[in-house]
Amino acid sequence: MTGSVSLDRYRLLGRSGLRVSPLALGAMTFGADWGWGADKDESRRIFDAYVDRGGNFVDTANQYTNGTSEELLGEFMHGRRERVVAATKYTVATRPGDPNSGGNHRKSMVASVETSLRRLDTDYIDLLYLHAWDFTTPVEEILRAMDDLVRAGKVLYLGISDTPAWQVSRMGAIADLRGWSPLVALQIEYSLVERTVERDLVPMAREMGLGVVPWSPLASGVLTGKYTRADLDHGVSAEPEGTRKNVAAANGSLTERALDIADVVKEVAAGKGTTPARVALAWTLLNPAVTSPIVGARTLAQLEDNLAALEVTFTEDELGALDRVSAVELGFPHDFLKLPMTRHVMSGGAEIEPGR
Repeated sequence: MTGSVSLDRYRLLGRSGLRVSPLALGAMTFGADWGWGADKDESRRIFDAYVDRGGNFVDTANQYTNGTSEELLGEFMHGRRERVVAATKYTVATRPGDPNSGGNHRKSMVASVETSLRRLDTDYIDLLYLHAWDFTTPVEEILRAMDDLVRAGKVLYLGISDTPAWQVSRMGAIADLRGWSPLVALQIEYSLVERTVERDLVPMAREMGLGVVPWSPLASGVLTGKYTRADLDHGVSAEPEGTRKNVAAANGSLTERALDIADVVKEVAAGKGTTPARVALAWTLLNPAVTSPIVGARTLAQLEDNLAALEVTFTEDELGALDRVSAVELGFPHDFLKLPMTRHVMSGGAEIEPGR
């Protein structure tokens, strides 16, 4: 089974006409402000290597490395801004104690976009994501504010991240009915460790024309095989600063189950003569809903290793082993609707071929 072959074999982002690379470059590692990112020189080498190989899809956010990520990306894009599809996000608070410096509402959105435009040193943002659902802002306020930014030319495309499927589908329907700019991208955590999104978020994205952009496809590094069971005994901080191990633990990625999955990934990689990181990334690319997983390299060597995932193919036995160790129950109503009895009573015993 095969995937893409190179960074310049572009894919359409959801129901838009925007062309993006099959692997996106995550810029959360741009800057050493949080104690585990890359310094400016190494970040530049990573960016240049990605773009020189045909990559064009770079992902950041308003508060990644306290704003350094956007500033460095803006500097790196000088001279080739039009070549890059720059994606950023708003929602995270920017001023402690100020309730309006974060959230999904219009004031937060507009202020964040204006700051991002300055940091990125650009006139427009290619793709703006709502970063995470705040459970308080009316969807009409969000969608209309987003549409205003698109009409003003400050944002070209819209996406949403880390939001319940029912809310995303509702927003998509409202935008369509009112003629507002549509959501075209869905950024969610997706990996062999985190497959619960296959219940509702991934099928919703396929149905509604949202390109899935997975974050943490390596489960915060757990699927590279870098951690052992000795790493399970640790304290956890809610802050992103510190170490990558703390981030993995805080995200819920560093668990006994995740290490069991990582062991099978390592076995498959060893049998193929490749690395666990390449196997884990290549697996996400097999899902037809996935447009472009985000790779977050801290070194040029890590980037080169990750990009080689585009060359990985799998046998049916290898895919079976990965699926067995990582599978999750879909739960109700999904499992119920697949029961032979349920299907029989709904169809009257007739065999019905699924729609295409």
